[in-house]
Amino acid sequence: MSASLSPRPVDQSVDAPTPRSLTVGLIGVGRVGAVLAAAIAAAGHRVVAATGGSAASRARTALLLSDVPQRPAISVARAATDLLLVAVPDDALATVVAGLAEAGALRPGQVVAHTSGAHGLAVLAPVVGAGATPLALHPAMTFTGTPDDLTRLPGISYGLTAPAQLRPFATRLVADLDGVPEWVAESDRALYHAALVHGANHLITLVNEAADRLRDGGVTEPERVLAPLLRAALDNALRLGDDALTGPVARGDAGTVQRHLTQLAATAPESVGPYLALARRTADRVIAAGRLQPTAAQPVLEALGGRDREGAT
Repeated sequence: MSASLSPRPVDQSVDAPTPRSLTVGLIGVGRVGAVLAAAIAAAGHRVVAATGGSAASRARTALLLSDVPQRPAISVARAATDLLLVAVPDDALATVVAGLAEAGALRPGQVVAHTSGAHGLAVLAPVVGAGATPLALHPAMTFTGTPDDLTRLPGISYGLTAPAQLRPFATRLVADLDGVPEWVAESDRALYHAALVHGANHLITLVNEAADRLRDGGVTEPERVLAPLLRAALDNALRLGDDALTGPVARGDAGTVQRHLTQLAATAPESVGPYLALARRTADRVIAAGRLQPTAAQPVLEALGGRDREGAT
């Protein structure tokens, strides 16, 4: 980790905590909250209290935040005089924040940050009413809730939404975590998060689907087969975009696609829908990119149950 948020020149007109070692509290010792709080502590800040009631949360506290006392949420909020990190599930966030405000646990000069990708500042409206400052701070990373996660944090992006006066503070906090700030407009938070979920969570589902179908086909170690292929495919996709697309849809091999669908229907009918959805979207992209002419794509589209299209839909 880099040096802590200590003495750097700042604009004294900014109404936000000054850059120094922060007093931090954590509400929600889930996979994200536990790791992010541990990273903040490793950066030189004081995590003074945390709350998380489940057995898994207590185990994560012991593993990642062993010196941090467990307290009720209201007590944590009051102890976090500089930064309160709220890392609870998206659908619980509004209720938790409203409860803290109603209990008088928030204070002027305090920054209240949530780690949700989907939410921006609107969900933190009660924070503003209490005189605190809201911040959306989303690490663009997948978490296991173990110390291994800490090695993955340097260099990652953080999706930030903040009031203008808090931007210097948020930028410095992310820099202290060796991260990269990515500013996301309030109106774009759901789209930002949907893109990350589609790319990461659905990738895991897709990989596991592929592994299951390989097992169905008699492959005893599907991970060994998939690992080099998927690493190359991901690298090519990030470097080359749609030019990385290969396979029967990109080539217009309708017969192969039809054989895939027939075998999947017989062996794993639950995989037919996902295969069709992704194959149709692949066809859209290769046609739009000029990789496959619509006339050449027509047999594939028919195999996929599509219709004649002059481009992507």
